[in-house]
Amino acid sequence: MKIKNLISILAIATVVFATGCSKDDDTTNPESSQSPVVTTNYPANNATDAALNETVTATFSQAMDSLTVNATTFTLKKGEVAVEGTVSYEGETATFMPLAKFDKSTNYTATITTGAKNLEGNALTSNVVWSFTTGSTETVLTAVDLGSASNYIILAKTAINNSPTSAITGDMGLSPAATSYITGFDLVNATGYATSAQVTGQVFAADMVAPTSTNLTTAVENMITAYNDAAGRSFPDFIELGTGNIGGKTLAPGLYKWTNTVTLPSDISISGSADDVWIFQVAGDLTMSDAVNVTLVGGAQAKNIFWQVAGEASFGTTSHFEGVILSMTAITFKTGASFKGRALAQTTVILDANTMVTP
Repeated sequence: MKIKNLISILAIATVVFATGCSKDDDTTNPESSQSPVVTTNYPANNATDAALNETVTATFSQAMDSLTVNATTFTLKKGEVAVEGTVSYEGETATFMPLAKFDKSTNYTATITTGAKNLEGNALTSNVVWSFTTGSTETVLTAVDLGSASNYIILAKTAINNSPTSAITGDMGLSPAATSYITGFDLVNATGYATSAQVTGQVFAADMVAPTSTNLTTAVENMITAYNDAAGRSFPDFIELGTGNIGGKTLAPGLYKWTNTVTLPSDISISGSADDVWIFQVAGDLTMSDAVNVTLVGGAQAKNIFWQVAGEASFGTTSHFEGVILSMTAITFKTGASFKGRALAQTTVILDANTMVTP
């Protein structure tokens, strides 16, 4: 009897334990059994006067399986004719980028089918369809919003290495790496920041006391968002200019795109007004030769010039460069190079006796 009772107790305990685990699994992922929905779309349904160079987006209620958000499940039509374009998915938002600008005063219909699924394999319960009508104008190129990354002349994630003596005017930030990864500045620690005789400003790192760490985390997130914004701008005004060699050129305002490395073997001018914007999309490296200069003409401002670089940005000895650099990897300033702008790197910034000022 005692053995039978013991077996019964163990059996009941096993059932209770198994049931409890099942409930815990459900509560740790409450969306696992829920179908996703489209919470917002742009242009909005029945919108009028949509820009001719617009992209079409849809934001989901939860993370989606990116492989199921594609040109088959996200389509656009002009009447009954399919519009050619590319589809991307990032941060719960799907984007349809047309290969050509929209026609004026024309109705378009976007559709996301039930083939789009969340990470658990749950599909939309029905197709999502919305329509909009274009106007006759294009969206004006706007500056990239740097968010709190604009508080820094240098912002990096892994290291800031300096061969003295540099002269930096502006604050520097490093996150998630610690203060020890900022070298060559002879830092003097203070509360929540450090100082250096080479920096007219303050130096911040992720291991410093609050609120420094939180501020840097936000700044790095804003830097990445700004990079993605610049990289995602559509309908470039100039494609493969100079097949990547832009030495000797005068660059008008607009959106520029290259699918490989861009080189500056000789001086260039950037010409426009104080309100004009330049965005340079570089899929490879950005390489500037020794003693080459970037000159701004007609009131153009370095704060409105954005260099989005998927590879490494490198600036030659005694060169002078202007603009905001948004690099996916490293930014290197060689001996004596000068710079007016912001160096925002998703890895390392390397300095060597450089002079740098904020735009």
